[in-house]
Amino acid sequence: MDYHSPVLLKETVKGLDIKEDGVYVDVTFGGGGHSREILASLGPNGRLIAFDQDRDALLNIIDDPRFLLINENFRFMQRFLRYHGVKSVDGILADFGVSSHQFDQPERGFSIRFDAQLDMRMNQKASITAAQLLNKGSEEELLRIFNSYTDLPNVFRLVQTILTARQQVPFETTDQLANLCEPLAQRGKDHKYIAQVFQALRIEVNDEIGALKKLLEDSVELLNTGGRIAVISYHSIEDRLVKNFFKKGNFEGKEVRDFYGNLQRPFVEINRHPIAPTEAEVLTNNRARSAKLRIAQKQ
Repeated sequence: MDYHSPVLLKETVKGLDIKEDGVYVDVTFGGGGHSREILASLGPNGRLIAFDQDRDALLNIIDDPRFLLINENFRFMQRFLRYHGVKSVDGILADFGVSSHQFDQPERGFSIRFDAQLDMRMNQKASITAAQLLNKGSEEELLRIFNSYTDLPNVFRLVQTILTARQQVPFETTDQLANLCEPLAQRGKDHKYIAQVFQALRIEVNDEIGALKKLLEDSVELLNTGGRIAVISYHSIEDRLVKNFFKKGNFEGKEVRDFYGNLQRPFVEINRHPIAPTEAEVLTNNRARSAKLRIAQKQ
């Protein structure tokens, strides 16, 4: 199954500084591109455990005795690693966002390019879809979602328009939502406006921010001293959380010092500034356009 090219492939795996006999985790397996690159750097005694909650990812499973794919959300990483006898690891890789495959499947409802059901679930077994969120969410809940996950100038008007529209016809399709948003956008910027609305709903439906925070907190416990974590994010909300956690050890970006004035943080940044894809990569893989890679090492 075509998942397109993995983003920042060489830079990410190089940043993990792979040990031949190390244990690594790829929490966003997708098409398996990053996992295959990690396996190519591992020796016969190395091990790679991957996670992906999307059942479509099972079609890309790698036939290798050193590899295990777990079809679950990575927020349960610690539980499943313990079940498989893994107490600590040498590296963790995370490539957030929606895969090209998911965007290209109309029935998943992620893309504004197709008229399809407003779904947006990365885990097809999850109970709440984007349509249900729009139809059942309270005014306060919708205001929180769009204020938190967009920088749109007219969130209150957007929410009032949603509340009025759903009383007449419940939301079911992507075109319904896109058509509702179009008159609310500045002329010539309707595509960007609609994309932000879709992104905010997707983040909420999949609790992407909660999962990211859980991953970063779990990585502190799981990584061996000297182990590394590499995170690729695609929007400023995610990148800010990763940046703050790597720099200061918390999501707020506050400095915490001990009695002697030493900064208390679990990680040291490998790259102080995010690594961005080259122009050549963006030309061949449009999904890489907004990608930012940050790498940190456990102290």
